[in-house]
Amino acid sequence: MNYWLVKSEPHKYAWEQFLKDKKTFWDGVRNYQARNNLREMKKGDMVLFYHSNEGKCIVGIAIVQKEFYQDPTTDDANWVVVDLKPYKTLKKSIGLAQIKADKQLKDIGLIRQGRLSVMPLKAAEFDRILALSEE
Repeated sequence: MNYWLVKSEPHKYAWEQFLKDKKTFWDGVRNYQARNNLREMKKGDMVLFYHSNEGKCIVGIAIVQKEFYQDPTTDDANWVVVDLKPYKTLKKSIGLAQIKADKQLKDIGLIRQGRLSVMPLKAAEFDRILALSEE
């Protein structure tokens, strides 16, 4: 199993809307590195959902339901989507400041490549964030 983090601005697509929808395809990715990360996602992978710009915090966990396919919002074959399903709302959201302050998360992509919208996580990073959300 692999671990990922996806970012969404709450006013565009919030975790609460995702819960209501019960599933979504993750579209709008127009960065080649983020697109390549979507292509690497496998069914059953765990995905942290991060509210960017407003809130700047990890709020929930999703699961990859369907591996990459052509983005239905464009005819450009360069862009793909994956299907995600909400799994769990974190007990306590984990803010960017808390992530930056945690020595165990010092190398996380969210800090190193802050503008990237889809990024891989190490299992230890994923586990640490879950632990922080339970404290």
